[in-house]
Amino acid sequence: MEFRRLGGSGLHISELAYGNWLTHGSQVEEDAATACVRTAIDAGITTFDTADVYAETKAESVLGRALAGVRRESYELCTKVYWPTGPGRNDRGLSRKHVIESCHASLRRLQTDYVDLYQAHRYDVETPLEETLRAFDDLVRDGKVLYVGVSEWRADQVAAALTLADEMGFDRIISSQPQYSMLWRVIEAEVLPLCEREGVGQIVWSPLAGGVLTGKYAPGEPVPEGSRATDPTGSQFLRRMLTDDVLTAVAQLAPLAADAGLSLAQLSLAWVLQRPGVSAAIIGATRPEQVAENVKAVGVRLDEDLMRRIDNVLDPVVERDPAKTG
Repeated sequence: MEFRRLGGSGLHISELAYGNWLTHGSQVEEDAATACVRTAIDAGITTFDTADVYAETKAESVLGRALAGVRRESYELCTKVYWPTGPGRNDRGLSRKHVIESCHASLRRLQTDYVDLYQAHRYDVETPLEETLRAFDDLVRDGKVLYVGVSEWRADQVAAALTLADEMGFDRIISSQPQYSMLWRVIEAEVLPLCEREGVGQIVWSPLAGGVLTGKYAPGEPVPEGSRATDPTGSQFLRRMLTDDVLTAVAQLAPLAADAGLSLAQLSLAWVLQRPGVSAAIIGATRPEQVAENVKAVGVRLDEDLMRRIDNVLDPVVERDPAKTG
């Protein structure tokens, strides 16, 4: 495993992070989830990402049990807050009440005294930004959160938070967690340039485009049973990529990967890790073998010619519209 600093902070994280959206507490039985976490640890992954809303809070609990007994200082634990976790009017958003209460609940489920990175899962248009940032800063001062970040915020929202933090003396955002892959590049126009200037690192999610960039979906064929495309949440996210045009283009990447001695998944992960501003890419898994395969992308460098050939194949189907951030 190789490691990078998270943005301009002093925190080092593993180039591949292990995430459990759509897997722990839902698609994957707990024994299999624990096996995947242990394989990730054995492979050198030290960064684990989750969220209070995943599997209706069950994903945090599963991850907490899977990490039980592992020396706490040896890994970086990241979670998020924003989406509803209960029926009440204050069980959602980024109000001070919800941020503080959700952090305490996450700590209980994760069986830890602190999280390394606490992220605003979306921007809350109904709560004053100062209220949210002050709540985050208080959690930092209490030692329950070490660093703060955001997920799927637009460039102007990140900029506003950085400016306000500087004015108020709050801890600055050090990370952004956007969707990013060879097929989904909307952050390149605005989010990446701003974050590079401001020292905000990217911990990107879905670097394999929900499995589309592994080659398991074929044009004109039904989706495999048990795949993310059959999951109610995953299918909504994947629908826009499961077109014949996209899947045909992805199939044309297979010989490029083979020529480089890589699987399609390894090629896709290596591409993301080679992009400027990326601190880590989050991988998910339903089987330990998937973790073992994905970590082989670490340290791979794709030459300029191969990067150019990838762009030539995918350019007609890549999503670049910055309006689709958030």
